[in-house]
Amino acid sequence: MEQIKEYEFPNGDLEKLEDLIDLGTYCDIRLNYGESNHITLKDGTIEEVSSGMSSGVCVRMLYENGWGYATADTTDLKEIKELIQKAYKVAKIANNESKKKVILKETPTNTDYIKSDIKINPKDISTEEKKEYLLESHKNLIDENTTNTNGSNKIVSTSVSYSDATGYSLFMSSEGTKIESDRTKVFMYMTAVASGNNNSNNLQYASERIGGDGFEVINYDKIIKLSTNAKERALRLLTAKQCPKGEFNVVLDPDLAGVFIHEAVGHASEADLVLQNDSVFKDKIGEVVGSEIVSVIDNPNIDNSFGYYKYDSEGVKGQKTTIIENGVLKGYLHSRETAGRMDMELTGNGRAQGLNKPIVRMSNTYIKPMDWDFEELLQDTKDGIYLKGSRGGQVDTGKGLFQFNSVEAFMIEKGELTTPLRDAGLSGEILDILHNIDAITNEFKLSIGYCGKGGQSVPVGDGGGSVRTRTTIC
Repeated sequence: MEQIKEYEFPNGDLEKLEDLIDLGTYCDIRLNYGESNHITLKDGTIEEVSSGMSSGVCVRMLYENGWGYATADTTDLKEIKELIQKAYKVAKIANNESKKKVILKETPTNTDYIKSDIKINPKDISTEEKKEYLLESHKNLIDENTTNTNGSNKIVSTSVSYSDATGYSLFMSSEGTKIESDRTKVFMYMTAVASGNNNSNNLQYASERIGGDGFEVINYDKIIKLSTNAKERALRLLTAKQCPKGEFNVVLDPDLAGVFIHEAVGHASEADLVLQNDSVFKDKIGEVVGSEIVSVIDNPNIDNSFGYYKYDSEGVKGQKTTIIENGVLKGYLHSRETAGRMDMELTGNGRAQGLNKPIVRMSNTYIKPMDWDFEELLQDTKDGIYLKGSRGGQVDTGKGLFQFNSVEAFMIEKGELTTPLRDAGLSGEILDILHNIDAITNEFKLSIGYCGKGGQSVPVGDGGGSVRTRTTIC
């Protein structure tokens, strides 16, 4: 795809910017231009169609041991010059108050222009055509054939939302790095709500999502498949039995295993949390933190993944980082500052949403698949509970405690999936569940989503294979 011309920054101004940011100990500047569209369909009726445009600049300045940060919704060179001076003054004031030494890990200078390789730009698809995809999803979710004994439809509500964003960004640093990039994201989310005989005490929700870089990820076959999955799951949960409580052998599907790895392991490996004494992995590099088959990886370089990027928001090249290898903690995820403070290698995980400050964030985080076939794993498990999907939960990375809820579950009896279950949650200690993992399938699936931290949200992927462990069902 060609560079989006309406976002192009004049080359002459780029050269002037390079001169302006040569202040302080270090300085970088990020310019963002973007367009976004959003459509919401509720129970077959379009509730919202909105679009927006945004542009702005953020300046990050280091003066000795003090950071200055300034942002503005402008791309005018004169105003940017004033913004740089403002960040410089703030950095000098911050340095006077600073009680820590700031060391930025050295990184190679990069000059690059990352062109989007999408096949279909969402800007080339009309709003009316996008609406048709949402309506098709709703029609399949509602399905007039699924009725209660009183004649009411078992699916009592549906919602479908679509969003896309396109844009251009520029990163420049006083060290000489200059990176330009096009960016595109497309995301669609659908939900079905089921009720038995209009019983408001038994409402069951199920959802599916689809997303990627170009509009080519949206097609009717996928929408029919995903909306059917959501509908059937919501209906199945209406008659599912309450999940038993206690300690069980459990198998987590790639979605739930991925959420556990992301929330409990990935966040605990973020170096800023380690430095804040808010990680169960603090001072444990080189120690055994899981069973010998557990390897956890963060990798932004997986093509067509939702958490893909070539460079992070500090101009550092993204790379595959092994967090845990064969049960041993190998390292943390870093920004330039955390890598400098801890004297560790860069990982390219300094990410920012929009004009926010870069902080340590994951990309695509997963547990490495092993050699078990899923059916063989069930047969070997004999008795236990199979947990599918995630409805969120809570993690205390400092104390090493977690609690997650699955979307649905099934009893495993004599090596086969039997009774559907609902209201299944798992809880325990992060290190215990990692040590208890004794089998991982050869599947590799990455889910799509957005991760929130520090008031920022960035696209990520998480997953791996299905995992067997032992933990408490609550």
